Amino acid sequence: MVHPGHAVVSSDLGDRATQAVQGRVIVLDPGHNGGNASHATEINKQVSDGRGGTKACNTTGTATNAGYTEHAFTFDVAQRVAAVLREKSVQVVMTRDNDTGVGPCVDVRGKAAERAGAEAMVSIHADGSSPGGRGFHVAYPSPPVNAAQGAPSLALATALRDGMRDSGLPLSTYLGKQGLAARSDLAGLNLATRPVALVECANMRNAAEAALVSSPDGRQRYAQAIAAGILRWLEQTPRS
Repeated sequence: MVHPGHAVVSSDLGDRATQAVQGRVIVLDPGHNGGNASHATEINKQVSDGRGGTKACNTTGTATNAGYTEHAFTFDVAQRVAAVLREKSVQVVMTRDNDTGVGPCVDVRGKAAERAGAEAMVSIHADGSSPGGRGFHVAYPSPPVNAAQGAPSLALATALRDGMRDSGLPLSTYLGKQGLAARSDLAGLNLATRPVALVECANMRNAAEAALVSSPDGRQRYAQAIAAGILRWLEQTPRS
């Protein structure tokens, strides 16, 4: 029975949200790789930076003071994000399928969404800043070098920021503005031809955040927040 004055919420709302994301393709890009440190020649070779210059193929990434590595964190979180998205029938493509390999180089990562026929790519990282800094930020390419890097990428970055902020994760205290950071120096963003954003989840050199990223529960929290941002963007964005 519906009582007078009570709003009626359509039972179709959940179905429509599900239909909005079903079958859509997203690339997840877990930063770095477990074999990078032992293959210096390969990861130091110069590749296009997407803005007329070059930069190293990849890097080893950072780590907590206790030695928990960024590459392990990003791979674990990406797998968790993928699981959440796949439960919603989103198709997920990963730029790497293990944490023991080398690369791929940032220029290859930048083109991953195009190769996969995906609608967008989300790169997952963690930062290694001064211990006093904390919080997440989401980077997007600026100035854009193509249409996908303009408003569509900013919309993706904003949806990711909102998903993480709404989950209770703190905004960065040391980089960006209100959790968003315009970047021109990241080849993986510069070379993208589909909407793209990069999430720096936490500062691994901050003691409290190091504890969070090092725990399975903490990694699940980051994954849920990133997935919520991706689903929000998909629901707001017409199919391409």
